[in-house]
Amino acid sequence: MRVTTVEAIPVRIKRDEAYLGGIPAAADPPAYFTRPPYRALYSAYFETAFVKIATADGVIGWGEALAPVAPEVVCAIIDQLLTPVLLGRDPLDGNALWNLMYDLMRERGYYGGFMLDAISACDIALWDLRGKLLGQPVYKLLGGAYRERVPCYVSGLPRPSAEQRVKLALEYVEGGFNAFKLAAGHGVRADRDSVQALRDSLGPGATLLLDAHWVYSLDEAVQLGHALTDLDVGFFEAPINPEDVESHAQLAAAVAVPIAHGETERSRYQFRPWLVQKAADILQPDVGRAGISELVKIAAMAEAFNVKMAPHLSVGLGVCIAASIHAAAAIPNLYLLEYQPPVFEIANLLLKTPLTCEEGHYAVPRSAGLGVELDEDGLRRLQA
Repeated sequence: MRVTTVEAIPVRIKRDEAYLGGIPAAADPPAYFTRPPYRALYSAYFETAFVKIATADGVIGWGEALAPVAPEVVCAIIDQLLTPVLLGRDPLDGNALWNLMYDLMRERGYYGGFMLDAISACDIALWDLRGKLLGQPVYKLLGGAYRERVPCYVSGLPRPSAEQRVKLALEYVEGGFNAFKLAAGHGVRADRDSVQALRDSLGPGATLLLDAHWVYSLDEAVQLGHALTDLDVGFFEAPINPEDVESHAQLAAAVAVPIAHGETERSRYQFRPWLVQKAADILQPDVGRAGISELVKIAAMAEAFNVKMAPHLSVGLGVCIAASIHAAAAIPNLYLLEYQPPVFEIANLLLKTPLTCEEGHYAVPRSAGLGVELDEDGLRRLQA
């Protein structure tokens, strides 16, 4: 059995609400903007990059990269660099194929960013394809499930005021959810007050998390970290510039609240210094940037350091979500998996059989491969 076709598909889908709330009036795509105090580029659209890998007898594996901006770049890398080395290969050669793709540009310094995003999309598609060829769900191929359902937290609470965020969180509580992450970074006092409002309303049993989006200095992060410890916050995510491992290590040593890091990293090599220097208590690789193969290797490496995993899962759609669920089910040191309801709803529009997330848990797909099938016709209708 050999790979006969590889097709990369960039996608933009019009959306009404962003993860952080509020979308400026958009021109024709691409429509990118910044959202101070955050420095990253955001899109007015759901953007992603799918890859479809098939064998001669028509068995298809679907993959997806986390590509929130410029999905055409990921697709160009797949088309020009990865497809030629995948064609004619045995899709069962998982680790060999990952290393083959990784080594293509390694000596040229392209072992992160778009290159790894493209590899991750292909890696996910190959896992899906292997599962279908062998008649097994991906979590079985990874060694089996440690849990029947995957626990998750509601991410973002995209409302402009503390009162509105509390109201939205209480609506989710009525549906059985009890873990929430705030998008913060608005100043030490403002962030502390936002968490305090949720704690006061939800009580001591709720799991509260904070994502600072890299906006703080070490001193500010230490100050906020102490306040979050008093509020019994589950983790403090992305407090300082992601390149600054040393400052994160100093922060982790200074505060009791767990420090979380990882959406910016793609490989076990990039995560290793965070573990060695004790700079993170929880790792957050994203399957759309690390792929399934690397995510489970990162988890195994973290387990040796007694570090938990909370995989990042932002604007990846149905394939990324399914891959994340399989990987999260198959690692022993899972803390929580991210859940973004607006993204989840859009993702299910692209699937022939929807994924489910109820009462704070994802259901693990049980059919062969990732257990999801993209509706290609629907996908193309939804493209902007």
